[in-house]
Amino acid sequence: MNDAETLPTSTPSEREIGMSETKGPRHTFQSAAAVFAGIVVVIVLSIGTDFIMHATRIFPPMFKPMSSALFLVAMTYRIVYAIAGSYITARLAPYNPMAHALLGGAAGFAVSITGAVFTWNSGPEFGPKWYALSLVITAIPCAWVGGKLRTMQLQRAH
Repeated sequence: MNDAETLPTSTPSEREIGMSETKGPRHTFQSAAAVFAGIVVVIVLSIGTDFIMHATRIFPPMFKPMSSALFLVAMTYRIVYAIAGSYITARLAPYNPMAHALLGGAAGFAVSITGAVFTWNSGPEFGPKWYALSLVITAIPCAWVGGKLRTMQLQRAH
């Protein structure tokens, strides 16, 4: 048996240079774009919902103290958006959707830690400490759920 029989779908150039579908500048760009897209979705939805909640006076004016119950509402929609953003990242990933989703979650984790550090003793308008900690604690699990939704979808398709 020759190479053509063992790798019928490979082109000669792929066999010669050992390319896999996970390597190359095109996949690197697609990977970065997938993670970036998921992050943008989370940011736009979160800030957009915050704006709507303030504009409709469900939340008090910006930079005014808010009740813990309202921070719980904000945490809830941020969790939903983080899962959605992670799913979108996994959906757009050229390979290994869970790893891409978790990479986006790691970015969310880093941003959440930074936010918690800078707002920790900044006053009640930045929320209770449990809120900042909840964003840190939920970043990776939300990413995992978003990635898992995509991997389950792929498994059902096969």
